[in-house]
Amino acid sequence: MSRIGRMPIAIPAGVTVDIAENNKVTVKGPKGTLERVLPAEMTIKLEGSEVVVTRPNDLKKMKSLHGLTRTLINNMVIGVTNGYEKALEINGVGYRCQKQGKKLILSLGYSHPVEMMDPEGLEAVVEGQNKIIVKGIDKEKVGQYAAEIRAKRGPEPYKGKGIKYADEVIRRKVGKTGKK
Repeated sequence: MSRIGRMPIAIPAGVTVDIAENNKVTVKGPKGTLERVLPAEMTIKLEGSEVVVTRPNDLKKMKSLHGLTRTLINNMVIGVTNGYEKALEINGVGYRCQKQGKKLILSLGYSHPVEMMDPEGLEAVVEGQNKIIVKGIDKEKVGQYAAEIRAKRGPEPYKGKGIKYADEVIRRKVGKTGKK
């Protein structure tokens, strides 16, 4: 039995979970509403103040979908209660970021500033000149937007310049040595 899949999901106060046909799950909470269509093979039931996910049989595909389905619902519940955030840091001489309305402007050593618009439901908060925090209720969208920002100038291994996640460790390399 899937250890993650069989754990019930506790629904906190102020959160409502609706399960429609075709496993369309809608989670409403203080921070907003999320909905998602989950695999039709899984059985999703509301039991009191808990959501329980069960699988029809022990095929490999069903086992893998079991844990996934439970985790996706749990992430939706956490998202509408606490929300998600991902922190990025900009390292490098002259590399900086600023915010103008919903537009994030990055100076990353290119001949032009890189401009990015905040997607629907997400917010990028700039702290100082070299820290960006992406906030939102959908874990997937927060991670995707943070990855898109990072991709504008990924960290390089020699000087560590570029945009990295706050919890990421850059493996440094030794530069070339002169010939004697």
